[in-house]
Amino acid sequence: MELLDIIKLEDLQKMQDMFALATGMASITVDMDGKFITNPSNFTDFCMKYTRKSEKGGERCARCSREGKGAYFCHAGLMDFAEPIMINGIQYGNAIGGQVLAGEPDIEKFKETARELGIPEDEYIEALRKVPIRSEASIRAAAELMKQLVNALVNLRYAMQKNEMKIAVLEQEIKTISDRTKSITSKAKNLEGISKKQSILSLNAAIEAGRAGNSGQGFQVVADQMGVLAKTSDKIYEVIIEDANVIYKSVQSVEETFKE
Repeated sequence: MELLDIIKLEDLQKMQDMFALATGMASITVDMDGKFITNPSNFTDFCMKYTRKSEKGGERCARCSREGKGAYFCHAGLMDFAEPIMINGIQYGNAIGGQVLAGEPDIEKFKETARELGIPEDEYIEALRKVPIRSEASIRAAAELMKQLVNALVNLRYAMQKNEMKIAVLEQEIKTISDRTKSITSKAKNLEGISKKQSILSLNAAIEAGRAGNSGQGFQVVADQMGVLAKTSDKIYEVIIEDANVIYKSVQSVEETFKE
């Protein structure tokens, strides 16, 4: 199962875009292999155009993405975050982002980083000046908020999906019960007809036994027993039909509830 088996891409993208707009932080959702699921939201040139595009910077960024947990400082001096997306204790991806400063930058230190990564200093510092600045506390809070938001959304969709599957199974079972109840009622009525015929046969047998006199006494006993059996069967069939009707009405009531 993948994340997009649970939640629509547009819903995940919309939530991510709103988070980025509200916090000024970058954000994206990735799978367990680190592949992008959503489109990047609010990514900075400092990270994407310069740091990651350099050979050394790209290697270090990849290592940060693999090893970073929660809110953390990346190798370039910005704060990023990586929050797991969990369903029933199983991780299906990560909500990652950040790309913000936790205070006023030390320009000389960033120039040194630029030289180390082989990036033009002036361009790097110009891109740095466009990076949002937030307090470390607010960055950590935003990372936790993103974690709560994406996990709540994904788990809600998962629960809805599971409930829809359960409802589908329940509806099928209700149909099966309803069909079987109709079948039982029909067959019970057929047996009830046979029971009535047994009563008639018992009565005819009793009449013939009476005409036969003493020689028909044994046959009279059999006729009497047939009569008792027929009456007992009648009562049983009445109970079966009554119970079947109760079950059928209950099934109809459940069906009506699902339609509301």
